[in-house]
Amino acid sequence: MVNYLHSVRRRRTKQLTAHHASDQHGDQRVAVIGLGRFGSSLANELMRRGWDVLGVDTDAQLVQRLSDDLTHAVVADCTDPETLRQLGVHEFTSAVVGIGTDIEASILIAANLLEAEVPNIWAKAISRQHGQILERLGVHHVVLPEHDMGERVAHLVTGRMLDFIEFDDDYALVKTVAPEVATGMPLGESQVRSKYGITVVGIKRPGEGFTYATAETVIAKGDVIIVTGKTQAVEAFAELD
Repeated sequence: MVNYLHSVRRRRTKQLTAHHASDQHGDQRVAVIGLGRFGSSLANELMRRGWDVLGVDTDAQLVQRLSDDLTHAVVADCTDPETLRQLGVHEFTSAVVGIGTDIEASILIAANLLEAEVPNIWAKAISRQHGQILERLGVHHVVLPEHDMGERVAHLVTGRMLDFIEFDDDYALVKTVAPEVATGMPLGESQVRSKYGITVVGIKRPGEGFTYATAETVIAKGDVIIVTGKTQAVEAFAELD
């Protein structure tokens, strides 16, 4: 099993450059494997955005419930690589493993998708350890929905932030009410970037939509702003009065 996983990873490493260079929007088909709350919500949103969605689950009731909502819905066990081949998943540009509770099935399906050379694979993980296994296997995108949402809500509960998104490399995007230090003068003169290590990229005045912020933008009390920067810097800035 270990040697098999290593061979899959080696093949994926050789193919990454070619796959990332391809036009992933030319074929808007995605297979969503696992139609629980996460998978069904994702599948429905992809349908709303105009994608063709193949939904797969071993639970016939789940499949029946979504059969009228998705392009195709199938009862099948994708831990069997031959099943994936028969479903034609190897011809898809994207696939999502939405299974979380059965870690063994999640890993086997991810390995089968990698073996089938699906260019863009997403997988749900229920723990950091599960996520690490998927990453080491070669899965392109690992999602920890419960952990990510818990961390996001914690920021909103404990501070003045209206929204918080953290990216890799300790970088974050924050929506917050403008603190006084950023108001009453053009952003270029306020020097918030040099003083606080953040960049104001957007502004929303009461009753208006968001617009881009420039060095000439003057922020008023009560304006909502979008701020980017290192996580610690944007957290500290959002706490200013």
